[in-house]
Amino acid sequence: MKILMICTEKLPVPPIRGGAIQTYISGIVDQLATQHDLTILGITDPQLPKSETVKKVRYVRVAGLDLNVYLKGILSFLKNNSFDLIHIFNRPRLVNPIRQIAPKARIILSMHNDMFGPDKISSQEAAAAIDHVEKIVTVSDYVGKTICQHYPQAKPKVQTIYSGVDLKLFVPYSQSKQAKLIRQKIRKKHRLESKKVILFIGRLSPKKGADVLVRAMWDVAKKHRNAALVIVGGSWYSKDKVSDYIAYIRSLAKRSPIPIITTGYVPADQIHHWFWAGDLFVCTSQWEEPLARVHYEAMAAGLPFITTARGGNPEVVMNSNGLIVKKPNDPKEFAQKINKLLSDKREAERMGRSGRKLAEGRFSWKRVAKDVLGVWKKRTSDEKANE
Repeated sequence: MKILMICTEKLPVPPIRGGAIQTYISGIVDQLATQHDLTILGITDPQLPKSETVKKVRYVRVAGLDLNVYLKGILSFLKNNSFDLIHIFNRPRLVNPIRQIAPKARIILSMHNDMFGPDKISSQEAAAAIDHVEKIVTVSDYVGKTICQHYPQAKPKVQTIYSGVDLKLFVPYSQSKQAKLIRQKIRKKHRLESKKVILFIGRLSPKKGADVLVRAMWDVAKKHRNAALVIVGGSWYSKDKVSDYIAYIRSLAKRSPIPIITTGYVPADQIHHWFWAGDLFVCTSQWEEPLARVHYEAMAAGLPFITTARGGNPEVVMNSNGLIVKKPNDPKEFAQKINKLLSDKREAERMGRSGRKLAEGRFSWKRVAKDVLGVWKKRTSDEKANE
Protein backbone atom coordinates (compact mmCIF):
# COMPACT_ATOMS: atom_id res chain seq x y z
CA MET A 1 0.00 0.00 0.00
CA LYS A 2 0.93 3.62 -0.45
CA ILE A 3 0.86 5.10 3.05
CA LEU A 4 1.27 8.59 4.53
CA MET A 5 2.14 9.07 8.20
CA ILE A 6 1.47 12.59 9.49
CA CYS A 7 3.40 13.70 12.58
CA THR A 8 2.43 16.60 14.86
CA GLU A 9 3.28 20.24 14.20
CA LYS A 10 5.64 20.76 17.16
CA LEU A 11 8.85 18.84 16.45
CA PRO A 12 10.59 17.37 13.38
CA VAL A 13 11.10 13.76 12.33
CA PRO A 14 13.58 12.16 12.85
CA PRO A 15 13.66 13.24 16.51
CA ILE A 16 16.72 15.47 16.35
CA ARG A 17 15.06 17.67 18.99
CA GLY A 18 13.43 14.86 20.95
CA GLY A 19 9.74 14.11 21.25
CA ALA A 20 7.91 10.88 22.14
CA ILE A 21 5.82 10.78 18.95
CA GLN A 22 8.79 11.58 16.75
CA THR A 23 10.80 8.83 18.48
CA TYR A 24 7.90 6.40 18.03
CA ILE A 25 7.68 7.05 14.30
CA SER A 26 11.44 6.79 13.80
CA GLY A 27 11.52 3.56 15.77
CA ILE A 28 9.19 1.73 13.40
CA VAL A 29 9.52 3.32 9.93
CA ASP A 30 12.32 1.11 8.63
CA GLN A 31 10.36 -2.06 9.34
CA LEU A 32 7.11 -0.60 7.97
CA ALA A 33 8.89 0.45 4.77
CA THR A 34 9.85 -3.16 4.00
CA GLN A 35 6.20 -3.88 3.26
CA HIS A 36 4.74 -0.56 2.11
CA ASP A 37 5.51 2.58 0.11
CA LEU A 38 5.92 4.98 3.01
CA THR A 39 5.94 8.79 3.22
CA ILE A 40 6.44 10.72 6.46
CA LEU A 41 5.00 14.24 6.58
CA GLY A 42 6.39 16.50 9.30
CA ILE A 43 7.59 20.03 9.95
CA THR A 44 10.59 21.86 8.55
CA ASP A 45 13.76 22.30 10.57
CA PRO A 46 16.98 24.21 9.78
CA GLN A 47 18.97 20.98 10.10
CA LEU A 48 16.78 18.96 7.72
CA PRO A 49 15.99 19.24 3.98
CA LYS A 50 12.41 19.91 2.94
CA SER A 51 12.34 16.63 1.06
CA GLU A 52 14.54 13.53 1.14
CA THR A 53 14.45 9.75 0.86
CA VAL A 54 16.23 7.71 3.52
CA LYS A 55 16.24 3.88 3.42
CA LYS A 56 13.24 3.80 1.08
CA VAL A 57 11.27 6.18 3.33
CA ARG A 58 10.26 9.50 1.78
CA TYR A 59 10.28 12.50 4.12
CA VAL A 60 8.35 15.66 3.24
CA ARG A 61 8.50 18.71 5.52
CA VAL A 62 6.21 21.74 5.57
CA ALA A 63 5.89 24.78 7.83
CA GLY A 64 4.67 23.93 11.32
CA LEU A 65 4.61 24.98 14.97
CA ASP A 66 1.09 26.40 14.48
CA LEU A 67 -1.57 23.77 13.71
CA ASN A 68 -3.45 25.94 11.19
CA VAL A 69 -0.24 26.74 9.31
CA TYR A 70 0.67 23.05 9.36
CA LEU A 71 -2.77 22.05 8.07
CA LYS A 72 -2.39 24.33 5.06
CA GLY A 73 0.85 22.58 4.17
CA ILE A 74 -0.71 19.15 4.63
CA LEU A 75 -3.69 19.94 2.40
CA SER A 76 -1.46 21.48 -0.24
CA PHE A 77 0.62 18.30 -0.30
CA LEU A 78 -2.45 16.06 -0.50
CA LYS A 79 -3.86 17.99 -3.46
CA ASN A 80 -1.04 16.56 -5.55
CA ASN A 81 -0.46 13.22 -3.83
CA SER A 82 -2.85 10.36 -3.15
CA PHE A 83 -2.52 7.52 -0.63
CA ASP A 84 -4.30 4.28 0.19
CA LEU A 85 -3.99 4.91 3.92
CA ILE A 86 -3.27 8.03 5.97
CA HIS A 87 -2.05 7.54 9.55
CA ILE A 88 -2.47 10.73 11.63
CA PHE A 89 -0.66 11.15 14.94
CA ASN A 90 -2.30 12.78 17.95
CA ARG A 91 -4.26 15.44 16.07
CA PRO A 92 -7.95 14.52 15.68
CA ARG A 93 -8.56 18.06 14.41
CA LEU A 94 -6.74 17.11 11.21
CA VAL A 95 -9.06 14.21 10.42
CA ASN A 96 -12.06 16.04 8.97
CA PRO A 97 -10.22 18.39 6.58
CA ILE A 98 -8.02 15.49 5.44
CA ARG A 99 -11.10 13.35 4.84
CA GLN A 100 -12.54 16.09 2.62
CA ILE A 101 -9.47 16.25 0.42
CA ALA A 102 -8.82 12.47 0.50
CA PRO A 103 -12.32 10.94 0.44
CA LYS A 104 -11.19 7.44 -0.57
CA ALA A 105 -8.21 6.99 1.74
CA ARG A 106 -8.40 4.83 4.83
CA ILE A 107 -7.61 6.91 7.93
CA ILE A 108 -5.99 5.65 11.14
CA LEU A 109 -5.57 7.91 14.16
CA SER A 110 -2.86 7.35 16.81
CA MET A 111 -3.42 9.04 20.15
CA HIS A 112 -0.56 9.76 22.55
CA ASN A 113 -2.45 12.27 24.72
CA ASP A 114 -6.01 13.22 25.57
CA MET A 115 -6.65 15.46 22.57
CA PHE A 116 -10.36 14.66 22.60
CA GLY A 117 -11.00 16.80 25.68
CA PRO A 118 -13.52 19.65 25.36
CA ASP A 119 -10.70 22.18 25.62
CA LYS A 120 -8.97 20.62 22.60
CA ILE A 121 -11.75 19.91 20.11
CA SER A 122 -15.46 20.64 19.78
CA SER A 123 -17.90 17.78 20.32
CA GLN A 124 -19.22 18.04 16.77
CA GLU A 125 -15.74 17.99 15.26
CA ALA A 126 -14.66 15.10 17.49
CA ALA A 127 -17.72 12.99 16.67
CA ALA A 128 -17.14 13.49 12.95
CA ALA A 129 -13.46 12.57 13.31
CA ILE A 130 -14.35 9.36 15.13
CA ASP A 131 -16.82 8.50 12.39
CA HIS A 132 -14.21 9.07 9.65
CA VAL A 133 -11.38 7.00 11.15
CA GLU A 134 -11.11 3.25 10.86
CA LYS A 135 -9.12 2.73 14.04
CA ILE A 136 -7.95 4.79 17.03
CA VAL A 137 -4.61 3.44 18.26
CA THR A 138 -3.60 4.54 21.78
CA VAL A 139 -0.31 4.28 23.69
CA SER A 140 -2.04 3.10 26.88
CA ASP A 141 -5.35 1.73 28.08
CA TYR A 142 -5.71 4.96 30.06
CA VAL A 143 -5.74 7.10 26.91
CA GLY A 144 -8.32 4.83 25.28
CA LYS A 145 -10.60 4.86 28.32
CA THR A 146 -10.38 8.66 28.50
CA ILE A 147 -11.42 8.99 24.86
CA CYS A 148 -14.35 6.62 25.42
CA GLN A 149 -15.47 8.59 28.47
CA HIS A 150 -15.84 11.61 26.21
CA TYR A 151 -17.23 9.64 23.26
CA PRO A 152 -18.56 6.12 24.01
CA GLN A 153 -19.08 5.48 20.28
CA ALA A 154 -15.30 5.34 19.87
CA LYS A 155 -14.94 2.15 21.93
CA PRO A 156 -15.15 -0.40 19.05
CA LYS A 157 -12.39 1.48 17.22
CA VAL A 158 -9.94 1.88 20.11
CA GLN A 159 -6.90 -0.37 20.35
CA THR A 160 -3.89 -0.05 22.66
CA ILE A 161 -0.45 -0.46 21.13
CA TYR A 162 2.19 0.21 23.77
CA SER A 163 5.25 2.13 22.65
CA GLY A 164 8.75 0.72 22.40
CA VAL A 165 12.42 1.40 22.91
CA ASP A 166 15.68 0.86 21.04
CA LEU A 167 17.01 -2.24 22.76
CA LYS A 168 20.44 -1.84 21.19
CA LEU A 169 20.87 1.77 22.29
CA PHE A 170 19.35 1.47 25.76
CA VAL A 171 21.19 -1.43 27.37
CA PRO A 172 22.29 -2.19 30.93
CA TYR A 173 25.71 -0.59 31.41
CA SER A 174 27.08 -3.90 32.70
CA GLN A 175 26.52 -5.48 29.28
CA SER A 176 28.58 -2.97 27.31
CA LYS A 177 32.24 -1.99 27.62
CA GLN A 178 31.46 1.40 26.06
CA ALA A 179 28.59 1.95 28.48
CA LYS A 180 30.85 1.18 31.45
CA LEU A 181 33.39 3.74 30.24
CA ILE A 182 30.73 6.41 29.70
CA ARG A 183 29.25 5.68 33.13
CA GLN A 184 32.68 6.11 34.72
CA LYS A 185 33.35 9.31 32.79
CA ILE A 186 30.04 10.94 33.74
CA ARG A 187 30.25 9.90 37.36
CA LYS A 188 33.84 11.11 37.67
CA LYS A 189 33.04 14.45 36.02
CA HIS A 190 30.22 15.12 38.48
CA ARG A 191 31.91 13.56 41.52
CA LEU A 192 29.45 10.68 41.71
CA GLU A 193 31.92 7.77 41.81
CA SER A 194 30.92 6.59 45.29
CA LYS A 195 27.28 7.69 45.11
CA LYS A 196 24.02 5.84 44.72
CA VAL A 197 22.59 7.86 41.86
CA ILE A 198 18.87 8.58 41.73
CA LEU A 199 17.90 9.66 38.24
CA PHE A 200 15.15 11.93 36.87
CA ILE A 201 14.89 12.47 33.11
CA GLY A 202 12.22 14.63 31.55
CA ARG A 203 10.99 18.12 30.85
CA LEU A 204 11.16 20.40 33.87
CA SER A 205 7.63 21.65 34.43
CA PRO A 206 5.34 21.52 37.47
CA LYS A 207 3.26 18.68 36.02
CA LYS A 208 6.38 16.51 35.76
CA GLY A 209 7.01 16.99 39.48
CA ALA A 210 10.79 17.19 39.79
CA ASP A 211 10.38 19.57 42.75
CA VAL A 212 8.63 16.82 44.73
CA LEU A 213 11.61 14.53 44.14
CA VAL A 214 14.04 17.25 45.27
CA ARG A 215 12.05 17.75 48.47
CA ALA A 216 12.16 13.98 49.07
CA MET A 217 15.94 14.14 49.39
CA TRP A 218 15.76 15.43 52.96
CA ASP A 219 14.23 12.11 54.06
CA VAL A 220 16.47 10.08 51.76
CA ALA A 221 19.51 11.70 53.37
CA LYS A 222 18.47 10.42 56.81
CA LYS A 223 19.22 6.85 55.67
CA HIS A 224 21.51 7.28 52.68
CA ARG A 225 24.02 10.08 52.97
CA ASN A 226 25.89 8.60 50.01
CA ALA A 227 22.95 9.16 47.65
CA ALA A 228 22.87 11.81 44.93
CA LEU A 229 20.12 13.06 42.64
CA VAL A 230 20.67 13.86 38.97
CA ILE A 231 17.95 15.83 37.15
CA VAL A 232 18.30 15.62 33.37
CA GLY A 233 16.26 17.92 31.14
CA GLY A 234 15.27 21.44 30.20
CA SER A 235 12.08 23.45 30.12
CA TRP A 236 11.20 22.26 26.61
CA TYR A 237 12.55 20.03 23.86
CA SER A 238 15.89 21.37 22.59
CA LYS A 239 15.51 24.45 24.82
CA ASP A 240 17.83 25.35 27.68
CA LYS A 241 16.04 28.43 28.96
CA VAL A 242 16.02 28.81 32.74
CA SER A 243 12.30 29.12 33.47
CA ASP A 244 10.91 30.24 36.82
CA TYR A 245 10.26 26.60 37.66
CA ILE A 246 13.82 25.55 36.86
CA ALA A 247 15.12 28.42 38.97
CA TYR A 248 12.91 27.14 41.80
CA ILE A 249 14.27 23.60 41.38
CA ARG A 250 17.85 24.84 41.50
CA SER A 251 17.15 26.98 44.54
CA LEU A 252 15.75 23.94 46.38
CA ALA A 253 18.70 21.85 45.22
CA LYS A 254 21.24 24.23 46.76
CA ARG A 255 19.74 23.58 50.20
CA SER A 256 19.61 19.80 49.82
CA PRO A 257 21.52 17.68 52.37
CA ILE A 258 22.78 15.46 49.51
CA PRO A 259 24.25 16.48 46.12
CA ILE A 260 21.75 17.40 43.40
CA ILE A 261 22.94 17.96 39.84
CA THR A 262 20.80 19.65 37.19
CA THR A 263 22.19 19.07 33.71
CA GLY A 264 19.92 21.34 31.69
CA TYR A 265 18.87 20.22 28.21
CA VAL A 266 20.59 17.08 26.94
CA PRO A 267 20.35 16.16 23.22
CA ALA A 268 18.16 13.16 22.46
CA ASP A 269 21.10 11.14 21.15
CA GLN A 270 22.87 11.40 24.52
CA ILE A 271 20.03 10.59 26.90
CA HIS A 272 20.96 6.91 27.13
CA HIS A 273 24.34 7.92 28.59
CA TRP A 274 22.59 9.22 31.68
CA PHE A 275 20.64 6.01 32.16
CA TRP A 276 24.04 4.29 32.26
CA ALA A 277 25.18 6.72 34.94
CA GLY A 278 22.20 6.06 37.22
CA ASP A 279 21.31 3.34 39.73
CA LEU A 280 17.60 4.04 40.19
CA PHE A 281 15.10 5.87 37.99
CA VAL A 282 12.19 7.95 39.30
CA CYS A 283 9.23 9.35 37.35
CA THR A 284 7.38 11.96 39.42
CA SER A 285 4.47 12.80 37.09
CA GLN A 286 1.83 14.87 38.87
CA TRP A 287 -0.60 14.98 35.93
CA GLU A 288 -2.52 12.16 34.29
CA GLU A 289 0.42 11.09 32.16
CA PRO A 290 -0.62 9.09 29.05
CA LEU A 291 2.37 6.79 29.68
CA ALA A 292 5.81 8.35 29.77
CA ARG A 293 8.29 6.69 27.42
CA VAL A 294 11.09 7.12 29.97
CA HIS A 295 9.72 3.99 31.66
CA TYR A 296 10.62 1.90 28.62
CA GLU A 297 14.07 3.45 28.50
CA ALA A 298 14.69 2.78 32.19
CA MET A 299 13.59 -0.84 31.81
CA ALA A 300 15.76 -1.37 28.73
CA ALA A 301 18.72 0.11 30.63
CA GLY A 302 18.14 -2.38 33.42
CA LEU A 303 17.23 0.18 36.07
CA PRO A 304 14.63 -0.40 38.78
CA PHE A 305 12.12 2.43 38.70
CA ILE A 306 9.57 4.26 40.77
CA THR A 307 6.58 5.90 39.12
CA THR A 308 3.31 7.54 40.08
CA ALA A 309 -0.28 6.32 40.05
CA ARG A 310 -1.09 8.81 37.31
CA GLY A 311 -2.68 8.07 33.96
CA GLY A 312 -1.14 5.14 32.10
CA ASN A 313 2.15 4.99 34.03
CA PRO A 314 1.13 2.07 36.31
CA GLU A 315 0.38 -0.06 33.24
CA VAL A 316 4.08 -0.83 32.76
CA VAL A 317 4.61 -1.92 36.37
CA MET A 318 4.49 -5.71 36.13
CA ASN A 319 6.44 -8.70 37.39
CA SER A 320 7.83 -6.52 40.19
CA ASN A 321 9.91 -4.38 37.85
CA GLY A 322 8.96 -1.11 39.55
CA LEU A 323 7.19 0.55 42.47
CA ILE A 324 4.16 2.87 42.38
CA VAL A 325 3.76 6.00 44.49
CA LYS A 326 0.07 6.39 45.26
CA LYS A 327 0.32 9.97 46.50
CA PRO A 328 2.42 11.70 43.81
CA ASN A 329 2.56 15.03 45.62
CA ASP A 330 3.96 13.49 48.81
CA PRO A 331 7.80 13.71 49.05
CA LYS A 332 7.79 11.33 52.00
CA GLU A 333 6.25 8.49 50.00
CA PHE A 334 8.87 8.97 47.30
CA ALA A 335 11.59 8.92 49.95
CA GLN A 336 10.16 5.74 51.47
CA LYS A 337 10.21 3.93 48.10
CA ILE A 338 13.68 5.26 47.23
CA ASN A 339 15.08 4.23 50.61
CA LYS A 340 13.60 0.75 50.18
CA LEU A 341 15.48 0.19 46.93
CA LEU A 342 18.71 1.84 48.03
CA SER A 343 18.72 -0.36 51.14
CA ASP A 344 18.22 -3.61 49.23
CA LYS A 345 20.76 -3.82 46.41
CA ARG A 346 19.84 -7.40 45.50
CA GLU A 347 16.16 -6.53 45.14
CA ALA A 348 16.96 -3.42 43.10
CA GLU A 349 19.14 -5.46 40.76
CA ARG A 350 16.46 -8.14 40.44
CA MET A 351 13.91 -5.47 39.51
CA GLY A 352 16.31 -4.08 36.93
CA ARG A 353 16.78 -7.51 35.34
CA SER A 354 13.01 -8.03 35.31
CA GLY A 355 12.55 -4.70 33.56
CA ARG A 356 15.12 -5.52 30.90
CA LYS A 357 13.46 -8.88 30.26
CA LEU A 358 10.08 -7.18 29.88
CA ALA A 359 11.54 -4.60 27.50
CA GLU A 360 12.99 -7.36 25.35
CA GLY A 361 9.78 -9.39 25.35
CA ARG A 362 7.11 -6.70 25.09
CA PHE A 363 8.51 -3.29 24.25
CA SER A 364 10.78 -3.62 21.23
CA TRP A 365 10.23 -1.42 18.17
CA LYS A 366 9.93 -4.65 16.18
CA ARG A 367 6.81 -5.57 18.18
CA VAL A 368 5.36 -2.06 17.82
CA ALA A 369 5.88 -2.15 14.03
CA LYS A 370 4.27 -5.58 13.84
CA ASP A 371 1.21 -4.32 15.73
CA VAL A 372 0.92 -1.24 13.51
CA LEU A 373 1.21 -3.40 10.39
CA GLY A 374 -1.58 -5.53 11.81
CA VAL A 375 -3.83 -2.49 12.14
CA TRP A 376 -3.04 -1.43 8.58
CA LYS A 377 -3.83 -4.89 7.20
CA LYS A 378 -6.94 -5.57 9.26
CA ARG A 379 -9.53 -3.94 7.03
CA THR A 380 -8.17 -5.68 3.95
CA SER A 381 -8.51 -9.03 5.76
CA ASP A 382 -12.05 -8.20 6.90
CA GLU A 383 -13.10 -7.22 3.41
CA LYS A 384 -11.78 -10.49 1.94
CA ALA A 385 -13.68 -12.45 4.60
CA ASN A 386 -16.90 -10.74 3.58
CA GLU A 387 -16.50 -11.35 -0.14
